[in-house]
Amino acid sequence: MKIAMASDHGALELKNEIKAWLTEQGHEVTDFGTDTPDSCDYADFVEPACRAVAEGKAERGIVMCTTGIGASITANKVRGIRCALCSEPWSAEMTRRHNNANVLAIGAAVVGPLMARQIVTAFLTYEFEGGRHQRRIDKIAAVEDR
Repeated sequence: MKIAMASDHGALELKNEIKAWLTEQGHEVTDFGTDTPDSCDYADFVEPACRAVAEGKAERGIVMCTTGIGASITANKVRGIRCALCSEPWSAEMTRRHNNANVLAIGAAVVGPLMARQIVTAFLTYEFEGGRHQRRIDKIAAVEDR
């Protein structure tokens, strides 16, 4: 799967660890930065990663910052992105199954590397169920269009 990733300095270590793990599993990961521990702004990296997802250059996105909150807010400003901030695997599963989320946000100070792997696994494993949930996704898109 093609995955776009981005983080700020607060999540650099976790991003690099998850990126290496995903690459080992055969995923194609595009890293939109940051690449250094120097203080930076998550929006500068999250926006281009999410645009790649919205434009179909990546199938899913994973964005991170210290809490995951700023990254998720930024991600959801990009038209066509449905980003969910998840701290455990069940929410990651349900946001794929019911919300067809295409971007996952994780807070590096909230979850450790092992939990992050479980969350990412759920996010990448489950598919959108459609059905009654499609109606809700259509309403989200209508909000975006207004």
